[in-house]
Amino acid sequence: MSDQGAVSSSSDGERRTQERCVGKRSARGKVGNPRPLKSPSTSAKRIQRELAEISLDPPPNCSAGPKGDNLYEWNSTILGPPGSVYEGGVFYLDISFPTDYPFKPPKVSFRTRIYHCNINSQGVVCLDILKDSWSPALTISKVLLSVCSLLTDCNPADPLVGSIATQYVNDRKEHDKIAKEWTKRYAT
Repeated sequence: MSDQGAVSSSSDGERRTQERCVGKRSARGKVGNPRPLKSPSTSAKRIQRELAEISLDPPPNCSAGPKGDNLYEWNSTILGPPGSVYEGGVFYLDISFPTDYPFKPPKVSFRTRIYHCNINSQGVVCLDILKDSWSPALTISKVLLSVCSLLTDCNPADPLVGSIATQYVNDRKEHDKIAKEWTKRYAT
């Protein structure tokens, strides 16, 4: 009997330790995790809705969708906007949604090399709506439209690559020549 009591008190102590680490007991006696502020199911539902919308009505010259079964990791393709130095190029991007999407912005990065003052050599995009100006009202379709707009009208006043921004402002002809060469070399 004393052995059984020792086992019982040991498991009671383990259970109390587990309750402190994992969460408090509910009224039914089960241990549960504290409820997160925004559940992943909320973000998954939003992403699924946006996937349905972008499948039915994609932004011009853009496509996007999940990589395999992972709803939070997408591939995207943007065609170089007509009339821009990127015309004729096909640019591949990665989109990663945080678990608290749409309350935090997705991470968007170019896999295809591009000569652009707002996109660095790692593919990071400097775009206000992907940082401080993000709003839950925005969708991935609107983000892709903004990236397309950035390809047409770069923002040398807020560059990610200062040397390209300086060249854009001071020697636009040379800038455009290099951007077209990179588009032909890396995006066709």
